[in-house]
Amino acid sequence: TRFSTALSQTPSISSISSEGREDLQVNQLETRIWIKPDIEKKDVDFSEILNAIQEIAKDVNIFFDELEGVNSPSKDDDSLLHQGTSTSDDASRLEVVGEEVPDKNKANGLYFRDGKCRIDYILVYRKSNPQTEKREVFERNIRAEGLQMEKESSLTNSDIIFVKLHAPWEVLGKYAELMNVRMPFRRKIYYLHRRYKFMNRIEKQISRFRGWLPRKPMKLDKETLPDLEENDCYTAPFSQQRIHHFIIHNKDTFFNNATRSRIVHHILQRVKYEEGKNKIGLNRLLSNGSYEAAFPLHEGSYRSKNSIRTHGAENHRHLLYECWASWGVWYKYQPLDLVRRYFGEKIGLYFAWLGWYTGMLFPAAFIGLFVFLYGVTTLNHCQVSKEVCQATDIIMCPICDKYCPFMRLSDSCVYAKVTHLFDNGATVFFAVFMAVWATVFLEFWKRRRAVIAYDWDLIDWEEEEEEIRPQFEAKYSKKERMNPISGKPEPYQAFADKCSRLIVSASGIFFMICVVIAAVFGIVIYRVVTVSTFAAFKWALIRNNSQVATTGTAVCINFCIIMLLNVLYEKVALFLTNLEQPRTESEWENSFTLKMFLFQFVNLNSSTFYIAFFLGRFTGHPGAYLRLINRWRLEECHPSGCLIDLCMQMGIIMVLKQTWNNFMELGYPLIQNWWTRRKLRQEYGTQRKTSFPQWEKDYNLQPMNAYGLFDEYLEMILQFGFTTIFVAAFPLAPLLALLNNIIEIRLDAYKFVTQWRRPLASRAKDIGIWYGILEGIGILSVITNAFVIAVTSDFIPRLVYAYKYGPCAGQGEAGQKCMVGYVNASLSVFLVSDFENRSEPTSNGSEFSGSPLKYCRYRDYRDPPHSPVPYGYTLQFWHVLAARLAFIIVFE
Repeated sequence: TRFSTALSQTPSISSISSEGREDLQVNQLETRIWIKPDIEKKDVDFSEILNAIQEIAKDVNIFFDELEGVNSPSKDDDSLLHQGTSTSDDASRLEVVGEEVPDKNKANGLYFRDGKCRIDYILVYRKSNPQTEKREVFERNIRAEGLQMEKESSLTNSDIIFVKLHAPWEVLGKYAELMNVRMPFRRKIYYLHRRYKFMNRIEKQISRFRGWLPRKPMKLDKETLPDLEENDCYTAPFSQQRIHHFIIHNKDTFFNNATRSRIVHHILQRVKYEEGKNKIGLNRLLSNGSYEAAFPLHEGSYRSKNSIRTHGAENHRHLLYECWASWGVWYKYQPLDLVRRYFGEKIGLYFAWLGWYTGMLFPAAFIGLFVFLYGVTTLNHCQVSKEVCQATDIIMCPICDKYCPFMRLSDSCVYAKVTHLFDNGATVFFAVFMAVWATVFLEFWKRRRAVIAYDWDLIDWEEEEEEIRPQFEAKYSKKERMNPISGKPEPYQAFADKCSRLIVSASGIFFMICVVIAAVFGIVIYRVVTVSTFAAFKWALIRNNSQVATTGTAVCINFCIIMLLNVLYEKVALFLTNLEQPRTESEWENSFTLKMFLFQFVNLNSSTFYIAFFLGRFTGHPGAYLRLINRWRLEECHPSGCLIDLCMQMGIIMVLKQTWNNFMELGYPLIQNWWTRRKLRQEYGTQRKTSFPQWEKDYNLQPMNAYGLFDEYLEMILQFGFTTIFVAAFPLAPLLALLNNIIEIRLDAYKFVTQWRRPLASRAKDIGIWYGILEGIGILSVITNAFVIAVTSDFIPRLVYAYKYGPCAGQGEAGQKCMVGYVNASLSVFLVSDFENRSEPTSNGSEFSGSPLKYCRYRDYRDPPHSPVPYGYTLQFWHVLAARLAFIIVFE
């Protein structure tokens, strides 16, 4: 009865359109289906059902009110709409005042001179540029497409001309339909779930307990953020024939600023500037210098004289600055819906992924710090480092030819202790944890992305809806075939043409990877040569630490080579990608991304792989060293192991790379913008600068990277590789990554909001090919961590000694007391008289015992010189090798 009464209060069926009647019938059917299962239960509570029905009736009332508003002629009648009215809420409120709106709009620099037509896009050119004819043809064709245009010269330089573009409703509707732009067409009705009394009591107790806790400090204040309407609506591709289905309160605010700019950009990419199949699109005019810049406008200043708490936000840019880009909110969640509304889905998904990755780094950083602190606390109890520090009577063989002296094992006491900080009993657990973490991170991101895709209505959006690249369209416009899905003719690339282009591109990639390996080979030769040079150095500090000096300088030189080769890689990758002629923008981005990632990854990690798996592995032994080109003796590990070299390589590269990236991302634009503002202040004064229109202010900002979000993603993906691939050798990597990312989110936000021109909003369903790259890194991390523990660290040799050769052999124990004598057992004996002539050191070692040395020690499992097979492998060597292989298989 109450439900019938509620329905009787709604508009009569006859006053509703046929679509409204169908929606009403569907809602009634959904209500009956929803109620029926509960009525069939014997213990049903009818009071709860009636309450639920009343809530549904309220929703139905709201729905019909909105439906009546949509079909009301007072809101949608074309005769009552003024072309190009203001899109701001303030302007719509002031419409009744008369001429106040145009005056205000003229002042803020977001409208044409009449104060009514909003600027959707800006083109910039110089009058002195000789490409006048192309621009005239291009602008004539722009007007033919229906766009309105207005020109204005710069206040600072009369040679610079700004072309302001505005898209009227008819143009927006036409191209929104062609581009399949999804717009809100019906409110979502949220049904209340039936709750049991027992659950209600539990929720009350939980909420009472939460009252004692802090009020969710990481969440943003809901009163500050606006309720973004499109999140509460179903959407559908816009259609002018079915325009009555869409929720249109005002035709000027129906398409938001980001969507309007995207539509105008789509038009500009397909307008001809000359006769000919390739003479098309804004991109070509930008590349040949006809136009200097093209960008959508920011919504105003990101600063305000008034506080956002008392006066509210001036615009969405100001709101983003206060709630997202400000350093005061570094610990709060990001307003992703607002980011998506202002910058588009692609940029919104990047920040959603970055926030998720940063959040997932917290457990990894905590466990990595625990492993490091465990090494610190157990440092004084480590039997191996104790034996190294006390081994004053063990003399080690020289680590290079001629100039390297004999040295006491106790001289490497500091390195043995530092190695224990990273290579201890908890390292294996941490490596297993990080392998699981990498997989769980990717699986949880799938869930998070699915939620975001539903909230942002990206589930039904497919890449097939994406338009063809103008370059592809121009290249293959003569060869067309019918699309089997859409039934429309489209440009077609022959299979043979595509294969030949891919083969050439793959050959180029292989050649560039060979260049990287050649650069690493050069670093290896540098390390081999400079060890002897540093060993003969005049300064005692460098002479006594020749190996550390070699590693440190090699890493720095390697970093410089990495940065230099990156410039070359970018040009080669761009050339190869354009040679392939990808069909859509997403295909172009994926192809370019894969090439650049392969180049950068090999460039950044090749030296690390060399140190982890090849350094000191194939050196031979004293008296029979393996040599490079039969000249240079291959580099050996430090007496305390190779892990310290790997830690130095990772730490220096990771810190230097992140510092350099952060400077180039934010420091460079800051310096550039500061220099521009300084010149303007000197020429025109502070007061004149503040009165510049918005297009002038935006033009003085830095343009976004030519490849969009590529640099941002690449930096984080390479960091993810450092965090997972060699994390067994450097447990502090997740902590460094976490600290960097907390800063990175705010740096990127500040850069997007304040230092860059507004990027063009574009749609995307996920993070694209980067997800596949992340999966590949996750698989590689499991393999490399297994090899780092088995091959690079001393974990396996220690276990073999503890269970097989130590004091506890056969007892099933592996404590510190079982490691007594390990250092002596891991060193072999060499007869000094067996040195080759070119390897024989200049010193005879008489400074240690007063007489020339007869024997020295080296790291290996080999027989003594007087055995039947001198310097042959011992049984312990084969036991260690078998244990290493077994560990790799079990770990995998």
